[in-house]
Formats: sequence, structure tokens, C-alpha cells
Amino acid sequence: MVDRSSRTARADGLLVLITLIWGSTFLLVQRTVQSYPVFSFLCLRFVLASGVLLMLLGKRLRFLSPRMWAAGVAIGFFLFGGYALQTLGLLYTTSSKAGFITGLSVVIVPGLSATLLRRIPERAALLGVLLSTVGLALLTLGRDLRPTLGDVLVLGCAFCFALHIVAVSHFAPQTDALALTVVQVAAVAVFSGLAATLLGEWQLPQPSVLGAAAFTGVLATALAFAVQNSVQSWTTATHTALIFATEPVFAGIFGYWLADERFSGKAVIGCILILLGMLVAELRAPAPQGSTTRGGELV
Repeated sequence: MVDRSSRTARADGLLVLITLIWGSTFLLVQRTVQSYPVFSFLCLRFVLASGVLLMLLGKRLRFLSPRMWAAGVAIGFFLFGGYALQTLGLLYTTSSKAGFITGLSVVIVPGLSATLLRRIPERAALLGVLLSTVGLALLTLGRDLRPTLGDVLVLGCAFCFALHIVAVSHFAPQTDALALTVVQVAAVAVFSGLAATLLGEWQLPQPSVLGAAAFTGVLATALAFAVQNSVQSWTTATHTALIFATEPVFAGIFGYWLADERFSGKAVIGCILILLGMLVAELRAPAPQGSTTRGGELV
């Protein structure tokens, strides 16, 4: 019989592993979409993710009501918007900056919850917003005080992911959250396919593109989702929040190691403030019931 401390250590180790995988996807996606259309890649990624999730969780779909099917598609649209803007943004900014800016979704959530769900944010959440806003300015604004197009697109992605978290927190407690997730992922595949068709983007993927789609779709989305939901009950919410907050750090490490991406001193301070804001927002507020997100993003 495995004692509790050993099981917690194993769970934390697995969560660190999947967070490292998530952090690595920024650079991988950036390099892939430099030679392959964005929406075609997203469609491949989420078709593969949907297939694996259907094999794992497909039986749960029969318990969803028509209203929850519609909710899943609507929530999936926010998720699609987040991934589309993030992937487009990676064409114009570094993978390291994209990782930190995406993490801002965590501190955007309290404001959206207050506006849309009439939930008054805690003081800690407001402090997180303040820290992250200052950090974002230091990270993205140049001497001319103008962010790059990529930074703006990824910030839009963070807002979409924040909308996704708020929507999940509203609908997931009313139904089977795992089944709702399958619908969301499948919806992203459909929306991406429609966008690729409308834009005439379809191309035969090279083996490297298929490999990237398999890594991000199967390993970083479907299997990571399964692992997270299997082991997260073995550890504490605090451990989970701390581990997930390291995702942009891993993105920065991979960007530095594999692409020689460098931060200025001002940008490093900005990254630290964003991380502090994320931690303040995550550690002082309970995760939305039924949410299957990390840093605003569906696993």
C-alpha cells in the first residue's frame, strides 16, 4: 500500500512533467506554423486530441443534455479563439513572451467574473491584477511604448482563455465536466477546420507537422488531461497552482535553450511580476468547480 506522502510526491512529479510538456509546446508550435498554415495545424491537433478523448471518455457523452451540448460548443468557441490568437501571435513574438502573456488569463478571470457573473473579486485577486499589469507593461512595451502585433494577439488569447474559465465555472457544475470537455475539444477541431476551409489553407502536412500535431494533440492535450484528472486528487490545490504557474518559466527555458531567446533586465522584472500576480490570484482563490484548465488553458 502506497502511503499518502509517497502518492502526493508521485502526483506532484507527474504534474511537473505535464507542465514541462505544456511549456515546450510554445516553441514547437511557433516553429511549425512558420511553414504550415495556422488553422490547418490547429485542426490536425484537435482532431487527434478529440479522437483520444473520445476513446477514453466517449461513453460519458450520452449523459449530456441538449443544453449542455450547446454550452460545450459555445465554450469551445472561446477555447478556439484562445488557441487561434495564441498560435497567430507566435508568428510575431517570441515563444518565451507568449508563455508569460498567456498566463495572464489567471488574473483576468476575477474582472470577468465580477462583470459577467456578479462575483466580487477578493483583494488578493486585485493585487494579482495590479502586479501582472505592471509586469505586462515591462515585458511588452518597447522604448516607443508600443507592444508588438504578436504581443497584442497573445493578450487577446489570454482574454479568450479567461472567458473560457469563467464559462466553464458556470456550466461545469451543472453536468459531467469531463464529457463537457470532450465536446469543447471537438468544437475547436470543427471551428479550426471551418477556418482553414474558408481561408483556403489546406495543405498536405509534412511528417514534422504530423509529429508536432501528435505531440501537442495527443500528449500535451488528451493524455495530459487524463493524467491531470487522475492524479490531481492526490495532491493539494496549493501544490497544483504552484506547479502550473511554472509553465511560462518552462516556456522561457525552452526558448532560451533551443532558440536563443533572451530577455532584457526590464523584461525579466516584468516576468517576475507576472508570475507573482499569477500566484497571488491562484493561491488565494479556489479553482472553479469542474474546471479542467491550467493558466486559463484547457489541458
